[in-house]
Amino acid sequence: MDALKASPVALNVHCAPSTRAFQKGANGSNCFKPLKSAFLRNGLYQTQNPLAAKVSQVRGGGGGHRSVVRMAETAAGNYATALAELARSDKTLDFVNSDMEKLSQFLTDKMVYNFLANPVVDPQKKKGVLEKIADEANFQPKTLNFLYILVDNKRIDLIEDIIKEFELVYNQMTDTELAIVSSVVKLENHHLAEIAKKVQSFTGSKNVRLKTVIDPSLIAGFTIRFGSSGSNFIDMSVRAELEKLAGQIGYKEKIQLVS
Repeated sequence: MDALKASPVALNVHCAPSTRAFQKGANGSNCFKPLKSAFLRNGLYQTQNPLAAKVSQVRGGGGGHRSVVRMAETAAGNYATALAELARSDKTLDFVNSDMEKLSQFLTDKMVYNFLANPVVDPQKKKGVLEKIADEANFQPKTLNFLYILVDNKRIDLIEDIIKEFELVYNQMTDTELAIVSSVVKLENHHLAEIAKKVQSFTGSKNVRLKTVIDPSLIAGFTIRFGSSGSNFIDMSVRAELEKLAGQIGYKEKIQLVS
């Protein structure tokens, strides 16, 4: 659905415009600047690139299925934090956050994710696909280099979790409250702006970002979910009013509407 791919509405967030992710090569051709690094026996990168230096510190361990799950979650968070910290240090945090959102949309095509996550696929072919995505979406060079490092470290399969973790880190760094707005039809921008102001007044956050979802089951109106793990919920839908009415007149089951 188009609404699911709409860019989030931001309140008091000034994002810089997108820039081309490639640079002119020595021969005048458009190419991505390669990451200059050497892979050592101990699995760490020796490089002057600060991004590679940060992510090379993300380590794993063993210990069964549960440990692997916890390890993967920790690794995703560490990778996301390393990228966010470096982006903040050189004032490209908003750029990189935009890249992560764009990449998330590409990964909704499971063929793309499965190709990247497949351990049998040649890493150079994976990098070729990532380069095409970066070119089309105007990624920052830093973002593409980060993805290359994930491929080299055999961690590109974590990319979906890394994107989720990056969003959390970004929101913390920028004092941003994320709210999910569900409605039957796409809401107008001025309605979304009013919703953002209300959420800001509830949370006291400096910034509010809205993500919109189309949910026909609401019949009309909208719902807002925000806070830690979506703990706060505001239901302004017709469905909620009908269910409330059903409860008042003694129905034990929810009203079922036939379209």
